[in-house]
Amino acid sequence: MSVDRQILALAVPALGALVAEPLFVLVDSAVVGHLGTDPLAGLGLASTLLVTVVGLCVFLAYATTAAVSRRLGAGDQRGAMQMGVDGLWLAVGLGLALAAATWAGARPLVEALGARGAVADEAVTYLHWSAPGLPGMLVVLAATGALRGLQDTRTPLGVAASGAVVNAVLNVALVLGLHRGIGGSGAGTAATQLAMGAVLATVVARGARERGVSLRPATAGIWSNARAGTPLLVRTLSLRAAILLAAWVATGLGAVSLAGHQVVSAVWGLAAFALDALAIAAQALVGHALGAGDVARVRAVLRRTLQWGVGAGAVLGLVVGGASWWYVRAFSSDDDVRRAAVAALVVAAVTMPMAGWVFVLDGVLIGAGDGRFLAWAGVGTFVAFVPAALAVHGWAPSGAAGLAWLWVAFAGVFMAARATTTGWRARGDDWIRLGL
Repeated sequence: MSVDRQILALAVPALGALVAEPLFVLVDSAVVGHLGTDPLAGLGLASTLLVTVVGLCVFLAYATTAAVSRRLGAGDQRGAMQMGVDGLWLAVGLGLALAAATWAGARPLVEALGARGAVADEAVTYLHWSAPGLPGMLVVLAATGALRGLQDTRTPLGVAASGAVVNAVLNVALVLGLHRGIGGSGAGTAATQLAMGAVLATVVARGARERGVSLRPATAGIWSNARAGTPLLVRTLSLRAAILLAAWVATGLGAVSLAGHQVVSAVWGLAAFALDALAIAAQALVGHALGAGDVARVRAVLRRTLQWGVGAGAVLGLVVGGASWWYVRAFSSDDDVRRAAVAALVVAAVTMPMAGWVFVLDGVLIGAGDGRFLAWAGVGTFVAFVPAALAVHGWAPSGAAGLAWLWVAFAGVFMAARATTTGWRARGDDWIRLGL
């Protein structure tokens, strides 16, 4: 099979699964937006915190994909499944601990981002109702990573698509039908995430039993997964710190800018996850090729996925920017919020081709197990972003102009720093390590 066909065979189903996840945020935003500006702004803060918590644990998917695909390339199917089982147990433990911490710390976390009054109350309510879904979400990450490493992106697609539909129905029923407010939105999302985690864990467990792998927790394997994921945790922490910093700046610009920032963040997340489908294909194919000792294949995957990434980013940019004034109407009836969102979306659209480059290179280096470099690069890119964010906080006006400048800093300065560091690394050979 050609490289292009392999990329598409993995990326297209992965695209559906990844797009389904940010649809949770989009649906929540569209439903809660009809409750008013304060609930939408509160959702913006709460969802930023939740996405940060889950994002810090994305190594459960990324590290597992790299490890499983490398073992599969080396012909060790039983070892590949054992990595997947160990990842599930690690996800359960982390999920329970983070759910408790998020519920207990909801008010201090929200106030640390500068929210007060009605906006803070709405954010805390959403966090309290949605926190119980965190164990399910982390199990989804770990199980999806294992299945991607086995080059099965269709199963996560089916589960994610079903979950998106269920989440939409529950949100409409609880918020608009039963009038449960923003808490109904959080409860519906949490219930959906728990159900998705249960389904995917069952699929991985069935595959493990077919290969004679024990389902009991193995302390050594769990700690091995945790150690392997630590560099990626640092890398993700730097990324989430940048997202939190952007939310803090948006909060300081006022409720209109914060509500608009929530809309732009939701759309950016949808586009970013769409581009990340190519990164997932790169992870699985690069890991498999390295396990098999095929350097030529590694280089071919790198070249073609980069071309696909930049091209897809250009297409997405045209859609995100060109149609922005029409689709923002689904999120808010406030004209000021709409204008702010459109201004920032145009900025984000211009940077989409660069984003495609960044996400693909991230996927290639993660698939190669180059986590240590990504950790240091992540810290460096965050440091580059901080002065730009603080400049917006100190000097930018409120409303549309301020939000546009914030996205110049985030989608422009921050993403350019990421593009530079990962591009420099990929030009060399230090990241190419063959075998197990």
